Amino acid sequence: SATQGSLTSLTVVENAEGGEGAGGGKEEELPVEEVVQPSEEWQTLKPGQAVPAGSHVRLNLQTGQREVRLGEEQLKYWTQNHRCGPRVTPDSYRLGAAESLASKFLPLEELKRDMAQLELLVETDFQIMKRLLEQLNSSGSTVEQKLSVLLELEYLVHQVDNAQSLCTMGGLELILQGLNSSDVRLQESSAFVLGSALSGNPVVQVKVVESGALQTLLTLLATSKPLKVKKKVLFALASLLRHFPYAQRQILSHGGLQVLSELFRADEGGVLRTRIVTMLYDMISEKVHKTERVRQYAAVSLQAELLEKGWCILVPQLLESTEHDDREKALHALLVMAPVCLEQYRLNSSLLGSLLSLRDQYQGMVQTEMVLGEEHGYFAEILELIDALQVQVK
Repeated sequence: SATQGSLTSLTVVENAEGGEGAGGGKEEELPVEEVVQPSEEWQTLKPGQAVPAGSHVRLNLQTGQREVRLGEEQLKYWTQNHRCGPRVTPDSYRLGAAESLASKFLPLEELKRDMAQLELLVETDFQIMKRLLEQLNSSGSTVEQKLSVLLELEYLVHQVDNAQSLCTMGGLELILQGLNSSDVRLQESSAFVLGSALSGNPVVQVKVVESGALQTLLTLLATSKPLKVKKKVLFALASLLRHFPYAQRQILSHGGLQVLSELFRADEGGVLRTRIVTMLYDMISEKVHKTERVRQYAAVSLQAELLEKGWCILVPQLLESTEHDDREKALHALLVMAPVCLEQYRLNSSLLGSLLSLRDQYQGMVQTEMVLGEEHGYFAEILELIDALQVQVK
């Protein structure tokens, strides 16, 4: 037996006696008049008949006739609906094949209808935020439900567009209400959402300053609040001030450096001190090359405020921390503050003693790094900061 590889005419071999046989005669190619639709049973082929590709064709040695049935691959997918199919002409066979292919897919109108129903089930970020803000504004929502809403909002506002939508949808007012809430959990979560929305988003920064939120943040830092609330408020404040000279000027005019200096002194645990010094360092070291921004930064009299509010004495205290990261941030801040604070540095015996002690300590650590194959590791960078500051104060 053999399998036909393509749609082709079959030949019938006639023997010398005029009968149809298995061989001994000349093959005569006949034109295709009909295409046979095979089934799972053997069928006898007549002269001029053709079969679809993949069909199983054999020569019956007893009858001398060719027979056909479905090929092995076709039988795998054969179903009751396909059996005993009608015989078709070549043209109608091709049409039937096309219809068979089309039957595997949904009609276009039905597909459009299903897609429309699916879209109704998928919420966009805008729709989600609208629903969340409605829950947050509802008088029937419990504190726990509002906390859950704020958690979801904090995740969404990391995207710039979502943060801006928060403002246009009236969400900023609701966040400020949360900051003024009597529940410290709502204050903490609201400050977290605000800080995330402000991060790297100038449009939101402008909206927040215009809303008067800066005064609210400073008030929360100046009053007695749990540490976890003040950490989130500092995060929101730092996000507001970063690369925004107008907000920096506003915090100076609102006595913000005084509030931060008092918070620094009161933070004996040092958790907030590092955040405050990092924020000051960012404000001092920002360098913007655009002409308009340079003009705006020139209007921020930060250096004079640092000197007046005692930061030249406060920042060196962070060197007393046992954390390497705290010391590194303090050294960075001390270096950028040196043009203003240099005379006070030279008169600060505690600072000078700390630099000598730290230099000895980090020299030993650097030697250990070099033994381990790190020629310029983390401790070497801190030692370079110490050396640079010592050069300044000599």
